[in-house]
Amino acid sequence: MRWKRRGRSANLEDRRGQRSTRLGLGRGGTRLGLGGILVLLVLSFVFKQDFLSLLGATGTTSGVSAASPQFIENQEPLVEFVSFVLDDAQTTWASVFSRSGAGYRDAKLVLFRDAVRSACGFAQAVTGPFYCPGDQKVYIDLAFYDELRSRFGAPGDFAQAYVLAHEIGHHVQNLLGTEAEMRRAQRAQPQLRNELSVRMELQADCYAGIWAHSTVQRDMLDGGDVEEGLGAAAAVGDDRIQRQSSGYVNPETFTHGSSEQRVAWFRRGLQSGTPNDCDTFAMNR
Repeated sequence: MRWKRRGRSANLEDRRGQRSTRLGLGRGGTRLGLGGILVLLVLSFVFKQDFLSLLGATGTTSGVSAASPQFIENQEPLVEFVSFVLDDAQTTWASVFSRSGAGYRDAKLVLFRDAVRSACGFAQAVTGPFYCPGDQKVYIDLAFYDELRSRFGAPGDFAQAYVLAHEIGHHVQNLLGTEAEMRRAQRAQPQLRNELSVRMELQADCYAGIWAHSTVQRDMLDGGDVEEGLGAAAAVGDDRIQRQSSGYVNPETFTHGSSEQRVAWFRRGLQSGTPNDCDTFAMNR
């Protein structure tokens, strides 16, 4: 991907040098053993939900090591890259919003290491990057990109860019009111909770494709970049993650969509460049 180093984004919040905490007791003061914590970590990773938050706020805490200055310095090129993608994606969306007469409000990007607290609660890096509508911030431990390359087989800078563009897609959903509407629908129809979550995630994939479309129009991509993005979308499909972690696939527990679905909706946004073509909630069940 052809990008320009412009230093750090003004919308970047770096917490890698801070300490966070993890909960050690369950509700009512019952201590959860290491095995129990590991089970919750696996569930959090598979289903992309913060199962550790079920422990409640009454537990004891233990420090999580802060990143060393050398560690932080070594990641600076990657920090500048995600800064570029963050600013470029949000500039693209500001332009899209302006064409419809609406105003766009920037999201913040929070870098952390191991664990973090947000307006949405406590989260471990194992849950992966996430967007919190409560504070309108995207959270990412940059070590996730090592996992994306080595464990999920999705290398390349455009694969990394796809991940961030997907989370910005969730911010767009929040600004448009889609996120709040989806939560209301989940409460009204709990039997459709997972299906609605999948539709929400696939729309964010399509929105990531909207930004990717703009990079194609501006001749920013190198050969193979599109394939990197599609490969990343496939790598984080629920079916692939479940098969890798447990050896079997249970579609009823999908919360993000299959690899095929994620690739299809990212490709749709990439080819169309039109947000109206990203209405995953109108697709046939």
